[in-house]
Amino acid sequence: MNENMNENQGHTNPFFEPYNTPHDTVPFDRITTADYEEAFMEGIRRDNESIDKLINDPAEPTFDNTLARVDLSKGPHYYDLLDRVSNVFSCMLSAETNDDLDALAQKLSPILTQHANDVSLNPRLFERIKRVYDHHRPLSPEETMLLNNSYDGFVRSGALLSDGDKKRLRKLTEEASLLSLQFSQNLLKENKAFELHLTDEQQLSGLPQTAVAAAAQAAAERKKEGWVITLDFPSYSPFMTYADNRDLRRQLYMARNTECTHDNDQNNLDICRRLVNLRREIAQLLGYDTYADYVLVHRMANNVHNVNRLFDDLIEAYRPAALDEVAQIEALAHRLEGPDFQVEPWDFSYYAHKLKMEKYHLDAEMLRPYFKLENVIRGIFGLATRLYGITFKESHDIPVYHPDVKAYEVFDADGSYLAVLYADFHPRKGKQGGAWMTEFQGQWIDSQGNNVRPHVSLVMNLTKPTDDHPALLTLGEVETFLHEFGHSLHGMFANTRFQSLSGTNVWWDFVELPSQFMENYAVEKDFLRTFAVHYQTGEPIPDDLINRIVESRNFMAGYNCLRQVSFGLLDMAYYTQSQEFDADIIPFEKHAWERAIVTPQLPDTCMTVQFSHIMAGGYAAGYYSYKWAEVLDADAFSVFKKNGIFDCQTAQSFRDNILSRGGTEHPMTLYKRFRGQEPTIDALLERNGIHRKHPHNQ
Repeated sequence: MNENMNENQGHTNPFFEPYNTPHDTVPFDRITTADYEEAFMEGIRRDNESIDKLINDPAEPTFDNTLARVDLSKGPHYYDLLDRVSNVFSCMLSAETNDDLDALAQKLSPILTQHANDVSLNPRLFERIKRVYDHHRPLSPEETMLLNNSYDGFVRSGALLSDGDKKRLRKLTEEASLLSLQFSQNLLKENKAFELHLTDEQQLSGLPQTAVAAAAQAAAERKKEGWVITLDFPSYSPFMTYADNRDLRRQLYMARNTECTHDNDQNNLDICRRLVNLRREIAQLLGYDTYADYVLVHRMANNVHNVNRLFDDLIEAYRPAALDEVAQIEALAHRLEGPDFQVEPWDFSYYAHKLKMEKYHLDAEMLRPYFKLENVIRGIFGLATRLYGITFKESHDIPVYHPDVKAYEVFDADGSYLAVLYADFHPRKGKQGGAWMTEFQGQWIDSQGNNVRPHVSLVMNLTKPTDDHPALLTLGEVETFLHEFGHSLHGMFANTRFQSLSGTNVWWDFVELPSQFMENYAVEKDFLRTFAVHYQTGEPIPDDLINRIVESRNFMAGYNCLRQVSFGLLDMAYYTQSQEFDADIIPFEKHAWERAIVTPQLPDTCMTVQFSHIMAGGYAAGYYSYKWAEVLDADAFSVFKKNGIFDCQTAQSFRDNILSRGGTEHPMTLYKRFRGQEPTIDALLERNGIHRKHPHNQ
C-alpha cells in the first residue's frame, strides 16, 4: 500500500503530509476514523526506523548527536508522525468521541504501550543515553534538564531491570494503560446514560428560568416532552442548588454519586482496585516501597511526609471554619424545616445557597445576566492584552472539530504570531465532563532557529445558550474559564528549545500555578468592571453587586478547602499502599478521608470509581498538587496586589520567569526568580480570612 493513500477510503491520509492550512493547523474536516490507525502504525514504523539509525550510529554518543538529535532535526516542515496523530486522537477521545473511536482506542492501547516500552526498555538506546550522562560537554541549564530527564526517564521506565523484570514491567504497564482507558469509557457511558425526565411543571419549583430553559432544550434534543436534567455539571449543579423537590434532589444526587458502582458493564470497582495494585507493583519493581514514593521524586513536594504536612497544616487551619460553616447551614435548615430535620448530602447545596442569600443577598443567578459568554471571552482575552499585550483574532479559516469550537490566532505585543487557541465551551454527547487544556502541537525551536509555535486547546462544559437567551455563565464558570485560560497562557507563551520541556511540561505540583493564579481575578472589582455588563440593557454590573461578590468570596472557604484535602487524602491512601490492596473500595474510601470530612457520609456513594484524575488522568499520588499550587498562586498574586493587579512589569516578570520557561529548570528556582523568596502558606490564609495560632512555613 502507498503509505500516503488509504485504499479503503481512496483518499490521502492528512497525517502523512503538510496540512496546508493556516499555521499548519489540524485539518479536522479531512480526517476519517481509518486515518488514525493507519497513521499510528506508520508513526510507530518511522519511530523504530529513527531509533535504529540512532543506535547504529558509529560516532561517539554526544548530547548533540543523541539527545538533541530528534528535536534539532525538526525543520519548518518537519513533524513527528506519532506525536502528530497521538495529540489529535487523544484530544478527540476526550472532546468529541464516538463508539468507533472508543473501539479503536481499545485496540490501539496495548500496541502503543508496547511501543513505548520498546523504546524505554531498548538497552542500546539507554547505553547511548548513559554514555552521554556520564561524559558530556558543559551544558546549559535547559540542556542539563533534558539530559537528566532523559536518563531518569529511562531508569524510571525500567532500563536497569533484569530481562525477566522488564518483561514483567511490560505486562503491568500494558494492563494499566488499558484499564485506565476502560475506566474513562465506563464513566462517560454511565454519565450520559442517566437522565431525569420531568413532565410535571411543579417538579421544577425553585429552579431559575435559565435552568428551566436548559432542561426544556435538553428534552427537545432528545425528542421528549417536558424537561430533562442530566449529570453534566451545568444541568446538575443548578438543580441541586435550587430545586425545592427534595426527593428529586436525592434521586439526582444518588445517581451522580453512585456512578460506576452498579451491577453492569460500567462498574469500575474492580478496575480501581486493580489499577492501585498495578501501580504499586510497577513502583516496587523499580525499587520503591509505594507508588507515591515513586511519583514524588519528581515533584516539588519531594516525599510523602511533605504532602502529609501540607494536609495537616490545612486541616488544622481550616477545620474550625468548616465546622462552623456546616453548623450555620444546619441551623438555617432547622429554622426553616423544624428542629428534627436531618440535613442530608442532597440538601447541602440547597441550604448553603439560602444561607448565602441571607448573609450576602447573592446567588449565581443574580450574576448570570452580567456574564454573557461573549462578554466573558472579551473580558478574559482583554485581561491577557492588558497584562501581556497579546491580542486574539477569531479565524473562520482554521478548521475545527465541532461547530461549537472557536479558533483564534494569537499575536504578541509586537504583532508577531504567537499561537493558535481553540476554545470548546459547551457540553455534548461525546464529550467528557469537566474542563481541561491540551495541545494539538507543542512549541520548540528547530535547527534553523525557527520558533515553532503551539496550537493550544481550551475545553470546558459551560452553560449552553437556549432559544430564549445567550449562554449566561455563573461566577463559578467564569473562574473555570480563567483557570483553564491560565493553563493555555502557559502553553502559548512557551519559549524553549526542546519540545519536551516547553509549556505545561513541568512537575505536576507546579503546573496548576498559572491556572489557579488567574482565578484570583474573578473577584477583583477592577477586572469585573472591564466586561461585566447586563446582556439586555448594557448596564455595567452595579458596584453593590461587586461588593457582595468580594464580601462573599470566602463563603464556605473552610468547607471547600477540606473537600479538596479529602480528595488528596483519598489519593494518597491508595498510592501509599505497600502490600497488595484487596480492601472493599467503598468503606476504604470512607475511612481514608475521614479526618477532612465534616458532614455525614452515606454508605453507598463512592467517589473513587469516578475519580478520573487519580485513576485515568495522570494525577495518581498527585492530587495534592491543587492545594500545593494554591499556596504558590496566593503567594504569587500577593505581588500583583502589592504592585497593582494589572501591573505590566510584574506580569512581564511572571511571563519571563515562569510562563515561558516550561520545565527548563527546577520549579522552585523559577518561582524564586519571580518572587525573590520561597512561598509560605500565609498569603493563602490571609486570602481566605483564616487565622491560626501557630503559623509556620509550608
